[in-house]
Amino acid sequence: MMEKRQAKSPLREWIEALVKAGILAFLIITFVAQSYVVDGISMLPTLEHGQRLIVEKVSYRFRDPGAGDIIVLNVPNAQYIKRVIAVGGDIIQARDGTVYVNGAPLDEPYVSAATYPNFGPLVVPEGHLWVMGDNRPRSNDSRGTVGFLDEKDVVGRAIFRYWPLTAIGLVN
Repeated sequence: MMEKRQAKSPLREWIEALVKAGILAFLIITFVAQSYVVDGISMLPTLEHGQRLIVEKVSYRFRDPGAGDIIVLNVPNAQYIKRVIAVGGDIIQARDGTVYVNGAPLDEPYVSAATYPNFGPLVVPEGHLWVMGDNRPRSNDSRGTVGFLDEKDVVGRAIFRYWPLTAIGLVN
């Protein structure tokens, strides 16, 4: 004989739906993607202060970050957004305002000002990255307190700008 199920109260249905939504949001933010607000001017002209981005966290589970990727990274007590310039095994240096990777000058049309001071040559350790902001005079990056960034400190890759609406689109 079939037992008759008692209907759930509307309040219980709402609570269950909110708990399920909370769990799903937690899983998405932890493993798939999250929103990020650009704080500061270190990535001008590519990214402006206050812009909102979607940072995806999936691709780096299958591949390593590559030169040119714009990433969010963890540093003590903060998160920064920077561009990957060199990866493990690369030789990085700057001379007379130009950055060189493995002896070849980088074509960096996204950079707002020449790179100073001179540095290197330095060998990026395996499992690490050299990152820099596009606004070189105003960026705390691998030349400063970030140093060689351990790949474990990469949160994800910036892929989409959704605010302000006038700047909506993919992050190059």
